[in-house]
Amino acid sequence: MPEQGFKAGLEDVVAGTSEICFIDGHEGRLVYRGYNVADLAETTSFEEVVYLLWNGDLPNRSQLDTLKGELMRAQQLAQPVKDFLKSLPPETLPMDALRTAVSVAGIYDPDGNAMSKEANHNKAVRLVAQIPMIVTAFDRLRKGLDPVDPDPNLSLAENFLYMLHGTRPKPLHARVFNTALILHADHELNASTFSARVTAGTLSDLYSAITSAVGTLKGPLHGGANEQVMHMLEQIGTVENAKPWVEQALARKEKIMGFGHRVYRTEDPRAIILRRLSKEVGEDAGDLKWYHMLNEIREVMMAEKKLYPNVDLYSGSIYAQMGIPVDQFTPVFAVSRISGWTAHVLEQYAHNRLIRPRAEYTGPTHRTFVPLALR
Repeated sequence: MPEQGFKAGLEDVVAGTSEICFIDGHEGRLVYRGYNVADLAETTSFEEVVYLLWNGDLPNRSQLDTLKGELMRAQQLAQPVKDFLKSLPPETLPMDALRTAVSVAGIYDPDGNAMSKEANHNKAVRLVAQIPMIVTAFDRLRKGLDPVDPDPNLSLAENFLYMLHGTRPKPLHARVFNTALILHADHELNASTFSARVTAGTLSDLYSAITSAVGTLKGPLHGGANEQVMHMLEQIGTVENAKPWVEQALARKEKIMGFGHRVYRTEDPRAIILRRLSKEVGEDAGDLKWYHMLNEIREVMMAEKKLYPNVDLYSGSIYAQMGIPVDQFTPVFAVSRISGWTAHVLEQYAHNRLIRPRAEYTGPTHRTFVPLALR
C-alpha cells in the first residue's frame, strides 16, 4: 500500500517538482518563475510571459522579437484542420471542437511525433499561435461567417479579438484581454496541467498531452466555472435581486460558482485585478450592471460563507462586454493556458519520470471463487 495516507482529490499532496509556477495560498500570491503575477499583468505582454514560462527568464528585445516572428510564421492552420472545422455542425460545443481540432492539428504538424528539444519547441510555438485561430475560426463558421486571417502587425491578444469580430479591438479591450491572458497563463498543478504532465510522462507527443489538457479543462469545476457564473448572473437578472437570490440559493445548499479555491486561503490575487478591470470595461461600455451584481454576490458570500472570490468570478463579465460568447469563455481559457501547459510538458520531458500513483483499495480482498455453473 502507498506510504502516504489517502487524500480525496489529492488535496495538498505534492505530486512533483517544478520551477514554473508558485502559489502562496496564505499570502495570496501567484508567482511565475519568481515574478509576482500582479507585476507582470501591469507591465508585460502575453508574449513576454510565454517566453518566461518556457525559458525561465523574461526576454530582451531581440529574444522577444524572435519569439514574435516564430509565432507570426506559425499562424496558419493546416488545410485539413480548416476542413474539419467547416465540417462540424453549428451546435457543436466549442470545447469539443477545440479538443478534436488540436488532435487533428497534431497529425499534420511537420514535426509530428519527433521528440527532440527543437521539435517540441516548434510544436509549442504552433500550439500557442494556432489555438486562438481554432477558437475564433469555429466561432465564425458556426455563425455562417468566414474566418478572419491574423494580422501580422497585431499582438496575440489583439489578434484574437480581431479574428473573432473582424474589426480592430479598442485599445482598452486589447490591454484588458492581454492582462487576462497573463493572469490565466499558468496555475501550478491544476487539473488540466496535471493531466498534460501525466500524458507527457508516458513520453507521448506534445499534441496528445495538450488534447488531454483541453479535455480536462472542459469540466465545469475547472475551466467552465466562469461560464456558470455568467449563467448565474443571467438568472439573477438585476442588481437588486442579487442578494436575495444568493441567500435563497445558499439556503437550498446550492454551490455558488466563482468562490473558494483549493489552494488560496485568502482572495485569489487574479480576482483582485479582474475586479478592477471589470469596472473599467463596464464604465467604458456605460453599463456597470454585471460589476455591481458581482460585488453584491461577493458581499453575501463573504458574510454568509467567509469565501473569497476566485479568478472565475469577474472574468466572464469582462469577456461578455467584449462581445465574446459565453460558451467561448472556456476556449478563451485555453488560449491563455496553452502557454503554461506547453511549459509544463517541456519541463516534464526534460526531467521525465512516469507518473504512476497508487490508490487506496477499499473493496473485498479474500473472496472465494465460485465456478460459473454454481453461481
